[in-house]
Order: sequence, then C-alpha cells, then structure tokens
Amino acid sequence: MRKYWENPVNVGAGVLARAGASVPDRVAIGSLQITPATVLAPMAGVTDTVFRRFIRNLGGCGLIMTEFTSADGVLRAKDQKAKRYLHFYEDEHPISAQLFGSDPKVMADAARMVEDLGFDLVDLNLGCPAKKVVKCNGGSGLLRDLPAIGKIFEAVRAAIKIPFTVKFRAGWDDENIVCVELAKMAEDCGLCAVALHARTREQGYSGQAHWEWISAVKQAVKIPVIGNGDIRTPKDACAIVAQTGCDAVMIGRTAPANPWIFRQIEQYTASGRYEEPAEADRYQMIRTYFQMLVEEELPDAVGKMKQFASWFTHGVPGGAGLRKAIYESKSAPEILARVEEFFEQRLRPASLVII
Repeated sequence: MRKYWENPVNVGAGVLARAGASVPDRVAIGSLQITPATVLAPMAGVTDTVFRRFIRNLGGCGLIMTEFTSADGVLRAKDQKAKRYLHFYEDEHPISAQLFGSDPKVMADAARMVEDLGFDLVDLNLGCPAKKVVKCNGGSGLLRDLPAIGKIFEAVRAAIKIPFTVKFRAGWDDENIVCVELAKMAEDCGLCAVALHARTREQGYSGQAHWEWISAVKQAVKIPVIGNGDIRTPKDACAIVAQTGCDAVMIGRTAPANPWIFRQIEQYTASGRYEEPAEADRYQMIRTYFQMLVEEELPDAVGKMKQFASWFTHGVPGGAGLRKAIYESKSAPEILARVEEFFEQRLRPASLVII
C-alpha cells in the first residue's frame, strides 16, 4: 500500500469557497444512520480489530470496515485467517464486513454468515487491484464482467436483511469506465449505497483520483454515494463533497499516517479549524496502538509494529532513528521500550544550567 503523501493533490480555493463545502453530519445507509458521514476504508493488512478500535477511540469516524475477506474463506471451517479478519468487538459498531469473490452462491452464503455474526452491513469489494485477487476474477477483476456482478448483487441482496453496499473503482482502465452503469445496476438490485474509489484498476494507487467520476455517479443514482480517493486533509474532505455532491467520504491510506484525520474533519466542518497533534500526542498514539497490539495477542504483533512504524513516525524529527531501532528489535516489549526511550528523551524538559 503506497503511503498517502506519494500522490500530491491540489484543491482549488474556489471549490472550498462554494456553499455547503462541508462533510455531512450523517448519512442513512438503509435503516442504519452513520454519524458523522465518514468511513474508514477497508485496507488489507491494516484495518484489523486493533486498528479499527484505535480509530474509533480517537473519534470522528462514523463507520469502520474490516479488511477485505474471501467469501470462500468464510465458508471454509478451517480458514483461520478469515475468522481473524471477521473478529470484532461490541464497541466497533457500526461496522461493515467487506467480502470478495466471484461465485454468487458462495457470496450469498458468506454474506448470510456475516449477518449472523452481528455485522451491521455487508460490502462487496470490486476495487482491489492486486494481481492475485484479479486473476481469480475477484476485486476489480469483475469490472470486466458487469452481468456477473449483477448476479452477485441479486444473490446477496436476496440472502440478507442488513444493508448491502459495494465499493468499486471507476473501471478497468480509461477506455472502460463503467462506474455510472455499475452504480445504476446496484441501485436497481436493491443495494443501499455505493462507494467509488475514483481511479481505475490500471492506475492502482498512482496518479490522481478523478473526482468528476464521483459527480457522474451521484447524478445518476438516488442511493447514497460515498466518495473515496486523494482525501488527505480536512480541506480535501470538504472539497470532494463540494465538487461532487457525495453523501459521505471514505478515508483509506491517509488514516495510518494521520489517525486523527476523522476527528480533524469533524472539527473543521464545525468550526473551519482543526487541531494538529503535538509531539506528545503522537507519542501517546504510538504507545497506545502498540500496547493494544500486545494485549490482543496477535501472532504478528511485532510485524504490525514494524509495518506501522513508517506511517506513525512520518514527520517526527529524528523519526528515521526510531524506525531503525524498531526494525532492529526482536520482540514487542523491546519495541515498546525503544518508543518510550525515544519520546521521553525528546519530551524531557531541558535541564537548568547554573553558572
């Protein structure tokens, strides 16, 4: 997953100045009220139960989503990875489970199991660009076969009572943009909302998101449209609403580097200003997340700490040294000790020198 700052986006002042340039305080997805209208995007290797609860505790996020999970894996009793992906706690509500797959019956059965587990929504992944997913006709691979998508929509919608949504890309490539047609089909099949990542599968995470595609989808359907792509600041979140008219915003790659983004959007929408975290806040954030990983007893806790170190320490003076110390550590307690040593030295008041 590319880091959020690798594709800079320019937001014109004119867009921000338009009337109503703010993120809605709520959006209704079926019978479910999402407050505020902000969504943590599903991200493989990122949005596990620890990160979701971590984001939820920081405030400002209306809906959280699981990592995308194989429908086939959900139905296999021995698939421990799928079970781990779908594990959640009561304080995570409202929460959506995202599934991927290409067989309508398998998708319907998996969605039914997800509903029985107590999830508030089921979401279909039509956006993942990974080759290993696409070659199985999953994720964005299905964008080349709209009739097959329609069969999945119908099967899943008939199988569950909870809201059913879809997250998709604009198309396979610039020559095959299908987002409007797909959104209309979703609405006709009874889906409750659509989320568009305004890039093609061919783009991956490169280049800029084409927000005009979100506008086109919003004009084509009456169900809620969630905008996703290149939202890195609260101003971006307000700008995408002003430019596209979308009903909610979805934040992906920005969240691991700036987990305060949802709270900042809420503050900016309310007052036109938002708080930037101090170094002490960043210390508390890193320590809290790492301790949550340890307490959850995840088998890959050390790997997760090292993975998130590059995001959490971005922009921290001397952060390269901390990352090196974390990468060289062999255990979770050792990593926590390195973090504490680093920040305690930086936050310690300067000693008075008496002459």
